[in-house]
Formats: sequence, C-alpha cells, structure tokens
Amino acid sequence: MSKPCDPKAQTPIPCVLSASETAARTPYLELVREIELLLWDDSVEVPARLVQRLPGAGSLFVMPAMDRHIAITKLITFTPANAGTNRATIQGDVVVFDIASGQRRLILDGPTVTARRTAAVSLLAAQLLAPNKSGPLLIVGAGAQGLAHLEAFAQGLGVTEVYIASRADASAQALASRARVQGIDARVVSDPNAALSDCPLVVICTPAQAVVLDGTPRADAFLAAVGSFTPTMVELGSNLCQHTARHGLIAVDTRHAIAEAGDLLQAGLDVGLMPTLSDLVRGDPVGPRGPVLFKSCGWAGWDLAAARAAMRY
Repeated sequence: MSKPCDPKAQTPIPCVLSASETAARTPYLELVREIELLLWDDSVEVPARLVQRLPGAGSLFVMPAMDRHIAITKLITFTPANAGTNRATIQGDVVVFDIASGQRRLILDGPTVTARRTAAVSLLAAQLLAPNKSGPLLIVGAGAQGLAHLEAFAQGLGVTEVYIASRADASAQALASRARVQGIDARVVSDPNAALSDCPLVVICTPAQAVVLDGTPRADAFLAAVGSFTPTMVELGSNLCQHTARHGLIAVDTRHAIAEAGDLLQAGLDVGLMPTLSDLVRGDPVGPRGPVLFKSCGWAGWDLAAARAAMRY
C-alpha cells in the first residue's frame, strides 16, 4: 500500500490528488465552514480571473487567490461542446503553493473542486436564506453540478426527495439512480417549470446556453443558479428574475457578479444593489423576503477555501 500523501511534508514533490482523493479531502460541511472562515479573513486576496477565449466557443480560466499561508491558481478549460459526450465540460487542476517556501504542496483535481465548492457555496446560501429548507429539491441539469448539489443539500439540509429535469433523459435517469442509492426518493420530470409549485428548493446548473426555467417560484422558494458566469450566458428567464426581484430577494456570490451574472443582467436588474454572500455571512440585514434567488458566478476565493480544507488532512 502506498504511503498517504502529506501536503505539509517538506519535499519538493507535491501531492497530486485524483478526483476521488480530492473529494475525500473536501467534505461539503467542512467546505461550508471553510468558506465562512474565508469570508471573515482579511488576509485573503483574489485578483480578477483571466478568461482566454478558445476556438470552438471554449475558454481557459486562470484563477489565482491567496491568504497568509498559501497561494493557489486554478487552471481549467470550459468546453461547452463536450456536453452530452464522454468528455467533461470542465477540465484542469488547482495548484497549491506554500507562501513561505514557494513550494507546491498540492495539486487538486480541478473539476472536482469546482463542483464541490460551488455546491458548498449554494448550501451555505440556502442555510442562511432558504425560507423552507425541507424540500423537495428540484435540480435542473443532471451533470456534475447536479450530483454535487444533490449530495450537498442531502448532507447539509437533510433533503430526502428530489425532482430532476434534464434535456438528456439518460443523464436525468442516471442522477435519479445515484439519488436512490443514497436513500433519496427521486423522480424525473419533463417540465421543470411545472415542478416549481412542488419544490421550495431549486438548483439550476445547466451549460447556460438558453433559458431552461422561467416559471413563477413559490413564495417560500430558494433558487440557486450556478450555470451562467458571463454576461452572455443565461439559464433563467427574465420573468423569473424580475418576479423574484419584485416579490423577494436576489443575492449574489460576490461583487464580480456585476459583470458576470448574465441571467440578471439580461433581465435588466441592477446587480450592484444586491447583497453578496459576504454581506450575508457578516450579518448584514436583508429585510423581509418572499422567494429567494441566489446567483453564483464562481470566484477563486471558493477554490482557496477548498485548498485550505484539503491542506488540513
């Protein structure tokens, strides 16, 4: 048996973790706690991410971040054309450096970090804002993010029933099977808008190339939208976004959403007026609310939180 990888060992050879090893070092509930701690940590620095467009509608993302002890860079490609194939839409790594020595300590699997930290951010927002945390949960999009959010909401909120909608029935059925293995009652639905009346918890995690949800959410609904992260991407209809803005609350993951939250920008909403996750964690009041929409665009700070969690092992 090989010796366990120790990221704290004083060696020039970093620990290179597989997808399963990365997942084992980033449990959802620990990620939620690490994200909260990071949002209180004034030493954290997160430069703007670099997005290099690639031929064929793909993108290369370079996302650095640092705190007092470690510096990280996530290098991933996003290839929408891979959706529905045996190739992942997100591929790459998260490299973790020790600041004092400059040595690489960890190389984490990038898609695993992306899926798990995104789901943990949504879970934290739901813990803070969801009017009705019991479910059922509606998941729109049955890829890696759908699975991660299923696992996170089951562990963090105790969800026991899930509705799944996807353009690809095979993907929806596969995710439903994964849910049942975990003891969660799962059903596949063809119309996610019709399921909104049954589900106070909703996660939208599609490739964000077209509107997939535009119905009226319940008054006690919490929706987490994570698929779009550029001004031109969209998965939520303007009617849904505008209804929630009028009758409830819209929050965003960071201030970078001002330039990235395509769903909200295309709905003509002023993203700069919306509270961020940091505002919510630090206790800024948000007032009475009906339905809640949490828009997440991604941030290297969340990857830093995952690296911090992984370094504790």
